[in-house]
Amino acid sequence: MSSKVVIVDYGLGNIFSINQACKHVGLDSTITSDPKHILNADALILPGVGAFGDAMNSLRENNLIEPILDFVKTGKPFLGICLGMQLLFTESEEFGEHKGLNLVPGKIVRFPEFNSNSKVVRVPQIQWNQIYKNDPLVWNSSPLIDIEEGTYMHFVHSYYAIPQSNDNILSYSEYEGVRYASAVAKDNIVGVQFHPEKSADQGLKIYRNWSNYIKNKVYRLC
Repeated sequence: MSSKVVIVDYGLGNIFSINQACKHVGLDSTITSDPKHILNADALILPGVGAFGDAMNSLRENNLIEPILDFVKTGKPFLGICLGMQLLFTESEEFGEHKGLNLVPGKIVRFPEFNSNSKVVRVPQIQWNQIYKNDPLVWNSSPLIDIEEGTYMHFVHSYYAIPQSNDNILSYSEYEGVRYASAVAKDNIVGVQFHPEKSADQGLKIYRNWSNYIKNKVYRLC
């Protein structure tokens, strides 16, 4: 039997390209906002583009917060992408103070207005940027295994994550002098700030590595 991967549809996600990437690596993926399908999934993807507060409101209005939290408690593989990664955190300062899912302790903050040379920092960061290992052992036990350090991934964001614990940082990147967490990991949870589905072959390799965890029922990724 193939593993069922559910992509959460709450109206603010790059869901179709993610679905295509999943199918490209052989995953049986489906897009849904049905809580029952979420709880019965073998693996879950939380996508997201847009504002943090709007996303949390949409999850709340669609009665999806509790099913997502209950799914995480099962220990099955969970992947957050872009805004979906940021929603894993405790809170965000984007357009006010907003509470997140609090699955990864920490906060989401905006890139500074000026860099160290007093030049205006352009946001959002829309570009290919490099990712680097925070801890090689954690990197090699995650879906980033076999991804070379310094590989370029595609980013689109104005805010970045500050995990409370350095242990939750899977990879880091730098933009305008700011070093930030570009991927995080905690137990069965992995979150990436970049878009693997838009990052060519190396991005698809991350989906392929993640699919191996699902198929082999390795639920604790890191």
